[in-house]
Amino acid sequence: MARDFTLISYEHLLVALQQKGYRFVTFEEFLTTSPEGKIVIMRHDVDDKPLNSQHTAEIEHKLGIRGVYYFRIVRQSNDPAVIRAIAEMGHEIGYHYEDLALARGDFKKAMENFEKNLKYFREFYPVRTICMHGSPTSKWDNRKVWEKYKYKDFDIIGEPYLDLNFNSFCYLTDTGRKWNGDQVSIRDKVHSPHQFNFRKTKDIIKNIDALPEQVMITVHPQRWNDPMVPWVTELVYQNAKNLVKWLIIR
Repeated sequence: MARDFTLISYEHLLVALQQKGYRFVTFEEFLTTSPEGKIVIMRHDVDDKPLNSQHTAEIEHKLGIRGVYYFRIVRQSNDPAVIRAIAEMGHEIGYHYEDLALARGDFKKAMENFEKNLKYFREFYPVRTICMHGSPTSKWDNRKVWEKYKYKDFDIIGEPYLDLNFNSFCYLTDTGRKWNGDQVSIRDKVHSPHQFNFRKTKDIIKNIDALPEQVMITVHPQRWNDPMVPWVTELVYQNAKNLVKWLIIR
């Protein structure tokens, strides 16, 4: 049986969606053009191993697909050469913010850092959308900062968790290195009537006809590897991480 969470299976998913008539748009494009018909917002949370994100970006570029890549400010995500390369392919770049968690709940410091970090990422791309990083080991939900401040004051037009209508959108995420990882997800979850129990990528491919017209898919590119050693390493690491998150939730 073919391994899942490889770049090969990733490309198969993209091609299958295209063959079923889905058009890929960036989050920024969705917010500014309100496209109709069957659309997919392909979101990438670059939590670690940024070179993996360059590989998924190259596959998408080959297929004529534009996605949105959210980079963290921390060293394991923030690789200027990779950010620049992905932007040059035509993908959207956004800020994967975690300022409240990094500031340990200090809202004022969090916003000072947010403004500084946003300015940094705008050196590579005119960033107009942001997306929270879940920070599963922190007690702070990074979205809470917007209860005191407004991201639109920084010329930001959207945040997926706050600006998408999930009554219309189906949300699929590879959190936990599976597609039905709600039980090991701290914050990467939404309330939507479009619920599916997909575990493997091939399950999505087989059931594309059951999806609604509007879909957001979130992938963490560090999970997708063709070579056996990094593939096994990620599998073992993610299983251990899932156990920790399961214990935190409970």
